[in-house]
Amino acid sequence: MRLVSLVTALTIALAGPAAAHRAWMLPSSTVLSGGDAWVALDAAISNDLFVFEHMPMRLNGLVVTGPDGTAVTPENTATSKFRSTFDLHLIKPGSYRAAVVNDGVMASYKLGGQPKRWRGRAEAMAREIPADAQEVKVTEIAQRTETFVTLGKPDSGAFAPSGKGLELRFDTHPNNLAAGEAARFTLLLDGVPAANVAIEVVRGGSRYRDKSEETKLTTATDGSVTVPFSQAGLYWFGAETQDDKSSIPGARRRAVYNATFEVLPQ
Repeated sequence: MRLVSLVTALTIALAGPAAAHRAWMLPSSTVLSGGDAWVALDAAISNDLFVFEHMPMRLNGLVVTGPDGTAVTPENTATSKFRSTFDLHLIKPGSYRAAVVNDGVMASYKLGGQPKRWRGRAEAMAREIPADAQEVKVTEIAQRTETFVTLGKPDSGAFAPSGKGLELRFDTHPNNLAAGEAARFTLLLDGVPAANVAIEVVRGGSRYRDKSEETKLTTATDGSVTVPFSQAGLYWFGAETQDDKSSIPGARRRAVYNATFEVLPQ
């Protein structure tokens, strides 16, 4: 199960934010009131955004963080043909972050003149790629896919960056987005503002449009990006970057970040 999950995650990571298939996590609600509430979340990889038609996102790397920064246990987790699902029981007021975080390695090489490919964990690479392999090219991948929900008043206790891979710092709260307004986020790479990284933002419901209507942006020198949300709805946010700072000698590193935001009417 772990290998299947990792292969799926890495395949999508290599495809990048401009690929037809996108990884996403979708909450049934993002803003709730009262002192106790439940939210159902779906996680999948699809062509049409937020439509279950390709494959589930495995939940092995699922991490949920509560308003006080501590881990929250997801309930009723399940994976079916096209999607994974889980529930969150919100018993503390504030904002929650649900994220699927996957790390791994993809490699290509030649053996006896024949091209080969390998995917897996970094610690398994040395014993699973033959010692006499030639032209070995390795890419280390870190991928984070996440979304956010708030019970009562929004706060930021769940949003502390891990300092690994691509993440967002929310200058505008992710559960305080309104149609006709712009939101300002700062993209971080290993906890440091990431400049000049390509961003893609797509409104859900592309199945029912002639054009997918991607908005392409680039982070500024301080890592910030201003995202215009012209209409209410669900939006997918994707970012990707590469560098030579892999923990594996001689490898490239590829970092991928995906998020789902709900923009409410004014």
